[in-house]
Amino acid sequence: MKRLKKDLVNQFEGRVEEIVQTLVHETTLSLPPGTNGNGNGSENTNNRNLKRPPEEGKLFLPRKSLLDELFEINHVRTIYHMFIAALILFIISTIVVDFIDEGRLVLEFDLLAYAFGQLPTAIFAWVCMFLSALMVPYCLLASWARAYHVLGSRRYLISVIYGLILATYQVLGLGAGPVYVALWHKLPPASCFIVILEQVRLVMKVHSFVRENVPLIMKAKDGKQAPVPTFGHYLYFLFCPTLIYRDTYPRTATIRWKYVAINFAQVLGCLFYAYYILVRLCIPLFHNFSKQPYSLRILVLCIFNCTLPGVLVLFLAFFAFLHCWLNAFAEMLRFADRMFYQDWWNSTSFANYYRSWNVVVHDWLYYYAYRDFRWLFRGRFRTAAMLSVFMLSAIVHEYVITICLGFFYPVLFCLFLGFGLAFNFLMHDKRTSPIWNVVMWTEMYIGLGIIVCLYSQEWYAQQQCPLHKHTFLDLITPRSWSCKQAL
Repeated sequence: MKRLKKDLVNQFEGRVEEIVQTLVHETTLSLPPGTNGNGNGSENTNNRNLKRPPEEGKLFLPRKSLLDELFEINHVRTIYHMFIAALILFIISTIVVDFIDEGRLVLEFDLLAYAFGQLPTAIFAWVCMFLSALMVPYCLLASWARAYHVLGSRRYLISVIYGLILATYQVLGLGAGPVYVALWHKLPPASCFIVILEQVRLVMKVHSFVRENVPLIMKAKDGKQAPVPTFGHYLYFLFCPTLIYRDTYPRTATIRWKYVAINFAQVLGCLFYAYYILVRLCIPLFHNFSKQPYSLRILVLCIFNCTLPGVLVLFLAFFAFLHCWLNAFAEMLRFADRMFYQDWWNSTSFANYYRSWNVVVHDWLYYYAYRDFRWLFRGRFRTAAMLSVFMLSAIVHEYVITICLGFFYPVLFCLFLGFGLAFNFLMHDKRTSPIWNVVMWTEMYIGLGIIVCLYSQEWYAQQQCPLHKHTFLDLITPRSWSCKQAL
């Protein structure tokens, strides 16, 4: 009871500190034009901040990630220790089984070696993408800003020309280029995910940078210097763990390098955890499955057998990326707003789950897809705006899966846009009873089982049943439907 009391007091003190920091930050934003919270800022930076009031966009505040706060409670940290114990059990079982089957220790990570094959090619592609995203959008914006208030009536024609140049770069430079590298070099799944996910991230970052700065430049008075951000601000934005551009963000005082090392070590641990899950739970299942005739019974059993590895991989992806990876970069860059996710596991509605699972991406979709859609149609068509956000998200998810796995099988698209959209309206925010949390988790288990099962089936079919005819219908039809050798 004393420990529990101490944990509750610590939590209360943390909440009070967060409220005080929020009030201080809001007070800083309300300072008059000639002042700065640090006392030494430039007038140009103050003007840019004052032109973007908090109610018009996301407000960044100094705050910890939720798991960092929860891990300070011993009862919650024990769950973390249980996952580590499960990893140790996976390692021991794999070593023992290999020793029994082979008569020796087999410490080969052939699956990891295959998945991350051609990693130098992926890194080179990333460097090219990053340098182009660093130079092209910034130079175009700065050049357009200098010309906008000088050309008078011709400013609109120049704006269209610069907009077309930027759109061409987005489509060809950041769009077609990485896809060409991934397909031409036939990058393995993990290396391909690095290239394609970075492509999507940079496209979203470039859009935010242009979207946030163009209105400020257009509002500047003729004859005055346009408020173009500095190159350093843009470079910092490309690395910091947010997709919403601001000239400045709340910063921490120091860098805890031990915290950075621990987070990167946990990412590596999650990678090996996923490896052992695939080796112990998935690969044996589909090796046996491929030898049996395909039937509805086999499909149903496959889906339910895949729910456990699907949920475990979901937890690992969440913890490795949204917590460890983003917090490591936030710490190195002294980025103080660590709310990359909320308590999505407590959601009683899919609407709340979508908002709290990945706050970084949700903020981008809300401000640049949903709100801009509403602004374009003067606040009308709220349902259509929501549908457009779901459609955009479903297309991007399926695009990433298709390029990285090397085949088109729109399972995720159908689940996301079909069942996900339906559940968003059926399980809305008014569903607050704990029973709805059970319903949500049950539906997630089944959905993850379907995704892992069907994509794994198709992967084995693609490997074992090559096409004899290359017609358009054969290319778009899932091979697992007709591959008797694999299924």
